[in-house]
Amino acid sequence: MTWETVIGLETHVELATKTKIFCSCTTEFGGAPNTHCCPVCTGMPGTLPVVNRQVVRFAAKAGLALNCEITRYNKFDRKNYFYPDLPKAYQVSQLYLPIARNGRVPIKTESVEKDIRIHELHMEEDAGKLVHDPWIDQTKCDYNRCGVPLIEIVTEPDFRSADEVIAYLEKLKSTLEYLGVSDCKMQEGSLRCDVNLSVRPAGSTELGTRTEMKNLNSFKAISRAIEYEARRQIELIEEGKRVVQETRRWDDNKDATFSMRSKENAQDYRYFPEPDIPPLELSQEYLEQLRAEQPEMAEARKARYQEQYGLPEYDAGILISQKALVDFFEETVALGAPAKEVSNWMLGDMMRRLKDEELEPKDMKLTPANLAKLIKLIADGKINRNTAAKVFRAIFPDNADAEEYVKTHGLEQVNDAGLVAQVVEKVFAANESAVADYRAGNQKVMGFLVGQVMKELKGKADPKAVNQAVREKLEG
Repeated sequence: MTWETVIGLETHVELATKTKIFCSCTTEFGGAPNTHCCPVCTGMPGTLPVVNRQVVRFAAKAGLALNCEITRYNKFDRKNYFYPDLPKAYQVSQLYLPIARNGRVPIKTESVEKDIRIHELHMEEDAGKLVHDPWIDQTKCDYNRCGVPLIEIVTEPDFRSADEVIAYLEKLKSTLEYLGVSDCKMQEGSLRCDVNLSVRPAGSTELGTRTEMKNLNSFKAISRAIEYEARRQIELIEEGKRVVQETRRWDDNKDATFSMRSKENAQDYRYFPEPDIPPLELSQEYLEQLRAEQPEMAEARKARYQEQYGLPEYDAGILISQKALVDFFEETVALGAPAKEVSNWMLGDMMRRLKDEELEPKDMKLTPANLAKLIKLIADGKINRNTAAKVFRAIFPDNADAEEYVKTHGLEQVNDAGLVAQVVEKVFAANESAVADYRAGNQKVMGFLVGQVMKELKGKADPKAVNQAVREKLEG
């Protein structure tokens, strides 16, 4: 029998506000345990929440960018459950009137092009986290994350493969980064995903029993978890067993999912309207202002880069894949560096260094101003491209000044035609047999002679000038 996988996603995104959703505590990542919290976000008796207006602004901007209908009259609800990392024993969320609904995100993979429907986007507060210490066999609570503002984006069950899920998440991550509403650092939990998955016979319209895999925070883990869980469910059904509706966790080391608890339904949380927060009403003027503020998004930039700068579609596609790359590219071009030259350096040497050092573009120290200096040194004939590549490798880790590095290490290009001619004479005298071979018809020898001249000049000469001098000497 042929089986079809059906997937829906719940994606939690930490918003890039400086303070939490209902209090003035910092949202900065890290910090000693329980140092970024106060009586409000830990739910002490007598405290009252105050809504952070930037959270509402970011949530509405995200909803508009994801083609959602904005709920102009929306409100908060209490989601009640007990867990040690939730000191209030309830989470403030939005069930009945979420801020955005009925959106869509177009995706494209090698095999399909389709829209993923957004069921809803709602605001909520994050919970804390539990840290298990194996040395003393204790689990400790860190409440720093309590109250950090989230938007949860819930899709319809429109995915049929891991490839489609990754294409959607890449598009979502790009959109949110362009908007500036989240840094989307998956390694810090700023973007994490719950995967709801079931299987059914191909051609069937009835949904199977689903499981939920919680808090996946890397594309690799998400893809592997989907492949494993689909295979596990199919094997169960083919063995005559049934799939249990439950919450499962993904173990990256064991490459498998494991049962955590039975899957809760909305009624299990005993939702009721949050009594301490009045409803929020968003005016049409407010929403129009947010629409007007929306930046040029990825696909529009890609088309502009191809038209304005003549970049190939592939190159433009890589540049627009991350907001940090776009910002770096545009700042460097604004400083006068030719766009195609900037693109070549970024997609070549820069990408290699980022991969080698396992860095995200947003975390590198190299600045647009410094790359622009390096490109200008080549354009002005002060260094050749081979030297420039060496300089780039040297300055990349700590953003050492390109001009100073070239001066300090004596790497300025040799532009003295007389000196080049003297070295050519020296190389010819030392390699008379090679010169004879060339004049007897072996054209390949010229490359050897050019290499010898460049070696004598320690790679600092203009390769074109050396080529010309060698050729003129051979044919003179």
